[in-house]
Amino acid sequence: METIRPLHPWVAERRDRITFAIQTTDERENPRGPALLEAAPIVEDLGFDAIFLGDHPAWAPECYIYLTSIAHATKCICIGPMVAAAPYRNPVLTARLVSDIDNLSGGRFINGLGIGWDASEWGIGTNEFERMGLPYPSVKERQLALEETIAVMRGVWGPEPFSFDGQTIQIRDANVPPPMRQPEPPLCIAGGGRNTLNQVARLADMSNFGPGPAGGTDDVSVAAKRLETLTAECAAVGRSYDDILRSHFIHWLILAEDQPALDAKITRYFQDGISEFWTRNLVALTVADAIDYFQKHVDIGMQYFVCQVLDPLGDRGTLELLANQVMPRFKN
Repeated sequence: METIRPLHPWVAERRDRITFAIQTTDERENPRGPALLEAAPIVEDLGFDAIFLGDHPAWAPECYIYLTSIAHATKCICIGPMVAAAPYRNPVLTARLVSDIDNLSGGRFINGLGIGWDASEWGIGTNEFERMGLPYPSVKERQLALEETIAVMRGVWGPEPFSFDGQTIQIRDANVPPPMRQPEPPLCIAGGGRNTLNQVARLADMSNFGPGPAGGTDDVSVAAKRLETLTAECAAVGRSYDDILRSHFIHWLILAEDQPALDAKITRYFQDGISEFWTRNLVALTVADAIDYFQKHVDIGMQYFVCQVLDPLGDRGTLELLANQVMPRFKN
């Protein structure tokens, strides 16, 4: 019988308040690493809880390398991938990367994991599995691989050499140094399907889903249904729903003081028109509308917001508006 996962101390510190974090990257142009490193201290100084990077090594900066650099460029902000794709790396390697960065950062790592997604399905013209020469198994197979990856990571962090003979992963006598944060860095599993939410209930400390490839919750009412599913899955395994931090992901957040300023920003970024992908997944709002947007998600039970800002230096205004005019409305 599977042991019920205990409440993680990191979650205990955050579950009674509303928290905001930033995800950023620099894949809109040729990757410029210094821009990510320059943005990280700004995000920290503005009071965000964490800075995350996506995991798309075929077309964006390699997240674990850049998270290591961000750890040295910051002092106390949490860092992690939102989320790393389990199929991209050997799980022993992933465990080593997580523990090394957690130790280098002084215990600030958040272990975000998911099953990966074939970007070509979402109309943005890439297929990163093909680009890396990787097979693209079914969702069910990738979910199994994720679960086995988690088992291997936890096993190799133990005191003794660990062997595992699974359906997708087989290892022998592997062991890596444990992370600094104990019992381990908080685990976030991304996705909004029933099977994924069952994995969250059994294995994780944090859920994360949002529109499009982040979980298909294109409307707050859909997100509410997913949280109802998570509640049921927690009850089924005997775990408290409140032991899981519920997180909402935004693919690209753009904020402005008023509608004319917002229209100007949208025109700046989409001079040739907005693609189908961004029509579905861009969240461009005035400050007043942003407060309403986040409040609606708080009302259904969301506690943590991961807002991707794809141009944190060119659109520092979005970061500042979020930190100075939106976040204070949710302080409790």
